Amino acid sequence: MTDDRPGEAGNSEGDGTDTDGDDSLTYADAGVDVEASEAATAALLGVVGDNEGDYAGLLDIGDRYLALATDGVGTKLLVADALDDYSTVGIDCIAMNANDLVAAGVRPVAFVDYLAVEAPDETFAEQVGEGLRAGADEAGLELVGGETAVMPEVIRGLDLAGTCAGLAAKDAIFAGTADPGDALVGFPASGIHSNGLTLARTAVTRDHEYADPCPFGDYDTLGEALLEPTRIYTYLLEPMRAHGVAAAAHVTGGGWTNLERLGEHRYVVDDAFDPHPVFEFVQSAGGVADAEMHRTFNMGTGFVCALAPDDAAALAADTDGRVIGRVESGEGVSIRGLEL
Repeated sequence: MTDDRPGEAGNSEGDGTDTDGDDSLTYADAGVDVEASEAATAALLGVVGDNEGDYAGLLDIGDRYLALATDGVGTKLLVADALDDYSTVGIDCIAMNANDLVAAGVRPVAFVDYLAVEAPDETFAEQVGEGLRAGADEAGLELVGGETAVMPEVIRGLDLAGTCAGLAAKDAIFAGTADPGDALVGFPASGIHSNGLTLARTAVTRDHEYADPCPFGDYDTLGEALLEPTRIYTYLLEPMRAHGVAAAAHVTGGGWTNLERLGEHRYVVDDAFDPHPVFEFVQSAGGVADAEMHRTFNMGTGFVCALAPDDAAALAADTDGRVIGRVESGEGVSIRGLEL
């Protein structure tokens, strides 16, 4: 499913400024019940089954794996619609799929998109295409086709999703499970990315409009800050393989609880990247609790991998990452004074 520094509403060091009053906004209040969604997903998988792999479905084709991932842009499209600017959502569509393949140790090679619209419009279709092309170029993959469906009785506005295919030698796939004693290396996010926008939109529009001037960064409007494209992490594949990464996590829906996809251990994060200032604004505008922010958003770190401590510093030095924590025996995620 797809869907710098915090200020007084949510200090990055967890110093007791957590917001938990009666009007504290949660993801469920905004309309997305994560537990219900997970239950529905489990029910679906219980019927159709699930191929090997976590972030990607892996199909054995002999000497290698064919990997597939599918995802969409989610309610970020509503921000694009409000600003009449669809130029970046194609990047998000590519990124959300390609990054999942990277988390499995797979190089993305091809992408097909699915654009469903209430009514055809050449202008936004062209803008969506521009974003898809930019995302494909950044991810190093080919756009090999797609589908545009006009469904006025089903779709309001538009929806954009896609499927990404990748190939990997069998010995190139990450083991997928961390071990106690491993170090965690994190990599910075560009902003909210394309998860949790239902909560972010609800918070921001309590007392503001998307077209309001943005009080932080180089953005003209608040909506422009929310539309900052998802970062694409394909550049990490070769360095991660070279340094023996055991498992990786794309920090998307579920926020920091995604680390639990690396295995049933305790994940101690004591040096995460500072959150982008958009998170401070969302938290303050919605009165969102610290824990809810970290269970919903990447909070500044968009990708995390686990590997032996001796190799972690070298990986960080060869990339824009840094050692952010460690894996211990136990359970849960500890970050900024929070236990998730």
